[in-house]
Amino acid sequence: MAKPKTDPNYKVVSENRRARFDYAIEDDLECGIVLEGSEVKSLRNGGANIAESYAEVEGAELWLINSYIAPYDKAKTFGHEERRRRKLLASKKEVARLWSETQRKGMTLVPLVLYFNHRGIAKLKIGIAKGKKLADKRQTEAKRDWSRQKQRLLRDNR
Repeated sequence: MAKPKTDPNYKVVSENRRARFDYAIEDDLECGIVLEGSEVKSLRNGGANIAESYAEVEGAELWLINSYIAPYDKAKTFGHEERRRRKLLASKKEVARLWSETQRKGMTLVPLVLYFNHRGIAKLKIGIAKGKKLADKRQTEAKRDWSRQKQRLLRDNR
């Protein structure tokens, strides 16, 4: 996701970089997230981690499980629970499609990026992913190493 230069509201809060290495992402979906006031303040400060989290469809609702949002210091009495389950907002049609996709063998819903969009609203991009085998991970790493080496060679030859 490229950051627009003229957009002061767009901000990436947390990115799950390991997801693209561990999973083969087939499709992705942008959805809203239900947050409390202190959670939004904490996200604006950049205190979040979605690396260990996952999404799940339960009873026609989409949930984000095990995501971490740091406590907001100034919200002492009205704070939030750090690792609570958070509801994700998507249309019924999209939730039904996600449920049918996850029923297939080896498919899971992985959060990719948590960010504020151009209107300043917190969004989460989740991916429909299939876990990679060890050989696939090695192949991905080899491609990445080769592209780095190729860039180095091109830069040195100039």
